[in-house]
Amino acid sequence: GGIDDHDLKQILGYDLGVAITGTEQLGITLIITEGFGDIAMARRTFALFQEREGAAAAVNGATQIRAGVLRPEIVIPWHDGKPADDTAARVGGGALEVGAKVRIIRDPYFGVLAEVAAMPPEPEVLGSGSKARVVQLQTTSGDVVTVPRANVEILSE
Repeated sequence: GGIDDHDLKQILGYDLGVAITGTEQLGITLIITEGFGDIAMARRTFALFQEREGAAAAVNGATQIRAGVLRPEIVIPWHDGKPADDTAARVGGGALEVGAKVRIIRDPYFGVLAEVAAMPPEPEVLGSGSKARVVQLQTTSGDVVTVPRANVEILSE
């Protein structure tokens, strides 16, 4: 899931900041699957880890946010060399379109999971007075909310 910035600072002994990580000398690799804040690990990620519990894994914690994004990775081989099903073989987050599963990554709905219900083509005026393209989402609790498209991340299927 997520981690509080203060907790990470206590683990490291200093403020990590952003941009490039993975060179810390701790003797352990910590991969925070959902970033900073109070946010639970995605169910699909948790289920995959649970399914592979006890299996050998290779972990690379190198992260770079700018100029050629690098993401941390966990590689867990399948015993027979084949994925359990073709879902695991797919890569990428897909397209932002009606029906896509997303997570809202900004307040006031930070961490909420939803499905794209509509994508109005014209920019709309936001609470700040600026205009942006928005997406209408149906949350897992059944609420319908409208947020800027930039405030969602597509969840891989």
